[in-house]
Amino acid sequence: MPKPQLNKDTQVCISLAARPSNIGTRFHNYLYENLGLDFIYKAFTTTDIQAAVGGVRALGIRGCSVSMPFKEAVIPMMDEMDETAAAIQSVNTIVNTGGHLKAYNTDYGAVQDLIALHGLDSHHSVIIRGSGGMAKAVGAAFRDAGFTNGTLVARNAESGQKLAAELGYRWAPKPDALTANIIVNVTPLGMAGGADEQSVSFPAEAIAHAETVFDVVAFPSETPLIVAARAAGKSVITGAEVIALQAAKQFELYTGVRPSAEQVLEASVYSRQ
Repeated sequence: MPKPQLNKDTQVCISLAARPSNIGTRFHNYLYENLGLDFIYKAFTTTDIQAAVGGVRALGIRGCSVSMPFKEAVIPMMDEMDETAAAIQSVNTIVNTGGHLKAYNTDYGAVQDLIALHGLDSHHSVIIRGSGGMAKAVGAAFRDAGFTNGTLVARNAESGQKLAAELGYRWAPKPDALTANIIVNVTPLGMAGGADEQSVSFPAEAIAHAETVFDVVAFPSETPLIVAARAAGKSVITGAEVIALQAAKQFELYTGVRPSAEQVLEASVYSRQ
């Protein structure tokens, strides 16, 4: 089905992130094109999140993906919080219906889906590194999937201890000497374009002891942590898997159309070319 020509009625969706990539833009626009939907998607960054969200409302922008560091900052600007966002006080998706902004968190559902898809055992121990908005979603997904033996690692004692308490997990300021069956990086360590893009977010000992290594960093999908885990023969879950599932959920919220698993896979592959 051919996509309609760009026109005054074309619906606009955007993303807001400190370091935007092309992944979401290519993912959504690929599906718009292939499904013949009159939508267009563009990535942005901002130094004024309140003004940016005001623009979403004022300009009738249909949907807005929210990434670091804005996932908590946008909450006071919302008209309604879906339970997925309210439960963890973290937003990654805004849907604008006639000026009414409703917040969601599709990261939470994506991580829960991956826990099930990869057959992770809830009796296993887990270490989650990070304490920001995405860490809230990841931690809540593991907690709600029955993982009770957890440690949250965060150098920020205030946010780390607070999130650990909410999850019922232990807190540690550093991953040094800590081991678990599952280790999860939810920090920017290893992210392309950053000062720490070459950093491995967990020590070699933690990787050696783990059965599953999970890195939510989406770009690159083969982060230094994932590369090290593969070399050690570990089962891995990549950020590419997370972003594909959460973006598919966003796509459905924005358009009302649910892409097939095959279409999601095709869009994910295209987005990383």
